[in-house]
Formats: sequence, C-alpha cells, structure tokens
Amino acid sequence: MEKKKVWYKQVSNWLIIIASIILVPILLMNIWIMYQANTDKDEIPSIFGYKPFIVLSGSMETEIHKGDLIITKIIDPAKLKIKDVIAFRDEENTVTTHRIIDIVNDDGKTYFITKGDANNAQDQNLVEYDDVEGLYLMRIPGLGKIMSSLAEPTTIIIVVLLITLIFVIGFAISNKKQKEIERQEFLEYKKMKEQEKKEEEKKKTSSKKDKSKKA
Repeated sequence: MEKKKVWYKQVSNWLIIIASIILVPILLMNIWIMYQANTDKDEIPSIFGYKPFIVLSGSMETEIHKGDLIITKIIDPAKLKIKDVIAFRDEENTVTTHRIIDIVNDDGKTYFITKGDANNAQDQNLVEYDDVEGLYLMRIPGLGKIMSSLAEPTTIIIVVLLITLIFVIGFAISNKKQKEIERQEFLEYKKMKEQEKKEEEKKKTSSKKDKSKKA
C-alpha cells in the first residue's frame, strides 16, 4: 500500500505556507497602516509601538539604502543620545531618518543636531522633542519598494487575487493527490478481497475433494 506523503513533502502545502508567511503579513500590515493614516492624518501609523518607514533617499548610505524599509521604535526623546539614528519630522512635515551628532539646550529646551551619514553638512534645522517619531532599530533591504507598490489599490487587488489563486492551486493539487491515494487504496482493497474470495473458494473446493475421496 502506498504511504501518504507527510505534509512538508507536498509542494502544494509549501505554496500555501510561502503565500501565508510572505504575502499575507505584508498585505495586512499595509492595509493597517493605510487605515491608520486615513483615520488620523497628523499621526504616523504605528504597530505595537513600532513605526515602519520607506527610505526615499540615500542620505544615510551605506548603513541605510534608498528603497529599504526601516523599523523605528517609539521612545522617550530624553533617552536619546549622540550617534543614535532617529526618524523625525522636518519643517516640511516629511519624515527624515538621520543620525544625532550633537545635543544642545536653548532657553530650557533640548534640541538635536542631525546629519545624514552620506551628507557633507549637518541638517539646517534643529530637531525638537515633539518632532521625533522613533529610534531606528533595523532595516529590511528593498522591502520599502515592495510596500510602496502594495499601497496602490490596483496592486492590492492583484495580490489578493494572487494569494487566492495560490490557495486554489494548492488545494486542487492536494485534492487530486488525495483522490489518487484513495483510488489506489480502493484498488488494493478490492484486489485483497478478490484474493481472499479466491482463497476461500479454493479451500471449499479442496474440502469437497477431501470428502469425495473419503467417500
């Protein structure tokens, strides 16, 4: 009898797993960020205290590259120190990610002087506490470009259809394999029953012959 394949050896299951691990979380995160952005346009969307940002320039190369997705953590600005990389709003209300190169005090207020690692000069404007969006933690290379594309309604529809198609194909392949397994099991069961029947008839015939000889 043919043994059933364990789940991790079935291609269809891996298609579903890959779609779930990669596409679904990215899509859900993007939808949640878009929802928060539309609900409160003055607040940068966050996920459990963490804020993702798409890098739009190469001012922090070689540590951070254009098109990367960076993750920042909401932090008390008073805990920040020189050399920390922070995301902050500039005078045009655009989020910039640069390094703190100095901390100054003026009239009882604390300000950060920042600079992009790849820039020749420091940023012109001081960063206030209220401007800080978060402390830079990590980057995911190239994911920013993907998420930027996924923010488009047309792309979201395509991704949803793609995920659905992968699930349908995976289910169809699994279903086909399962039917083939059941068919093989049925044929083997039928063959076994026919063999048992033949052996039973053979025994009956043999028993009749023995009785005939004794008679």
